[in-house]
Amino acid sequence: MQLARSIIVTGHVQGVFFREWTIRIASGLGVKGWVRNRKDGSVEVYAVGSADQLERFAAELRSGFRGSRVDALLVQEAPLEPAAGFLRRSSV
Repeated sequence: MQLARSIIVTGHVQGVFFREWTIRIASGLGVKGWVRNRKDGSVEVYAVGSADQLERFAAELRSGFRGSRVDALLVQEAPLEPAAGFLRRSSV
Protein backbone atom coordinates (compact mmCIF):
# COMPACT_ATOMS: atom_id res chain seq x y z
CA MET A 1 0.00 0.00 0.00
CA GLN A 2 1.41 3.36 -1.06
CA LEU A 3 1.28 6.30 1.35
CA ALA A 4 2.37 9.92 0.99
CA ARG A 5 4.07 12.24 3.47
CA SER A 6 4.89 15.92 3.49
CA ILE A 7 8.13 16.52 5.37
CA ILE A 8 9.65 19.85 6.42
CA VAL A 9 13.29 19.68 7.52
CA THR A 10 14.62 22.62 9.54
CA GLY A 11 18.15 23.45 10.62
CA HIS A 12 21.27 24.06 8.54
CA VAL A 13 19.99 22.19 5.47
CA GLN A 14 20.54 24.59 2.57
CA GLY A 15 23.82 25.11 0.78
CA VAL A 16 25.25 21.79 2.06
CA PHE A 17 24.07 19.38 -0.70
CA PHE A 18 21.17 18.21 1.49
CA ARG A 19 18.77 17.97 -1.48
CA GLU A 20 21.18 15.88 -3.55
CA TRP A 21 21.78 13.59 -0.56
CA THR A 22 18.00 13.33 -0.05
CA ILE A 23 17.57 12.24 -3.67
CA ARG A 24 20.21 9.53 -3.25
CA ILE A 25 18.66 8.25 -0.01
CA ALA A 26 15.14 8.23 -1.49
CA SER A 27 16.27 6.46 -4.65
CA GLY A 28 18.12 3.82 -2.61
CA LEU A 29 15.00 3.12 -0.56
CA GLY A 30 12.65 3.14 -3.55
CA VAL A 31 10.83 6.25 -2.32
CA LYS A 32 9.27 8.46 -5.01
CA GLY A 33 8.54 12.20 -4.85
CA TRP A 34 10.48 15.44 -4.76
CA VAL A 35 12.57 17.82 -2.65
CA ARG A 36 12.97 21.61 -2.75
CA ASN A 37 14.37 24.51 -0.74
CA ARG A 38 11.99 26.96 0.92
CA LYS A 39 12.53 30.68 1.37
CA ASP A 40 12.59 30.29 5.17
CA GLY A 41 15.76 28.16 4.98
CA SER A 42 14.04 24.82 5.44
CA VAL A 43 13.77 21.95 2.95
CA GLU A 44 10.42 20.54 1.87
CA VAL A 45 10.01 16.92 0.83
CA TYR A 46 7.05 15.08 -0.70
CA ALA A 47 7.56 11.33 -0.36
CA VAL A 48 5.56 8.33 -1.62
CA GLY A 49 6.23 4.75 -0.55
CA SER A 50 5.22 1.97 1.79
CA ALA A 51 4.95 2.64 5.53
CA ASP A 52 8.31 0.90 6.08
CA GLN A 53 10.04 2.85 3.29
CA LEU A 54 8.71 6.16 4.63
CA GLU A 55 9.76 5.36 8.21
CA ARG A 56 13.28 4.46 7.09
CA PHE A 57 13.44 7.57 4.89
CA ALA A 58 12.35 9.86 7.75
CA ALA A 59 14.95 8.25 10.04
CA GLU A 60 17.68 8.99 7.47
CA LEU A 61 16.48 12.59 7.11
CA ARG A 62 16.56 13.03 10.91
CA SER A 63 20.20 11.89 10.91
CA GLY A 64 21.11 14.44 8.27
CA PHE A 65 23.98 14.62 5.83
CA ARG A 66 27.54 15.50 6.82
CA GLY A 67 27.84 19.26 6.87
CA SER A 68 24.15 19.67 7.62
CA ARG A 69 22.37 20.02 10.96
CA VAL A 70 18.78 18.84 11.31
CA ASP A 71 16.98 20.63 14.14
CA ALA A 72 13.50 19.27 13.47
CA LEU A 73 11.48 17.14 11.10
CA LEU A 74 7.76 17.82 10.67
CA VAL A 75 6.13 14.78 9.06
CA GLN A 76 2.47 14.93 8.03
CA GLU A 77 0.18 12.72 5.98
CA ALA A 78 -0.28 14.07 2.47
CA PRO A 79 -2.63 13.34 -0.43
CA LEU A 80 -1.32 10.58 -2.66
CA GLU A 81 -0.25 11.99 -6.04
CA PRO A 82 1.40 10.20 -8.95
CA ALA A 83 5.19 10.26 -8.63
CA ALA A 84 7.86 8.83 -10.89
CA GLY A 85 11.37 8.74 -9.44
CA PHE A 86 12.63 11.30 -6.95
CA LEU A 87 13.24 14.80 -8.31
CA ARG A 88 14.62 18.15 -7.25
CA ARG A 89 12.04 20.90 -7.70
CA SER A 90 12.46 24.65 -7.95
CA SER A 91 12.68 26.52 -4.67
CA VAL A 92 9.66 28.28 -3.19
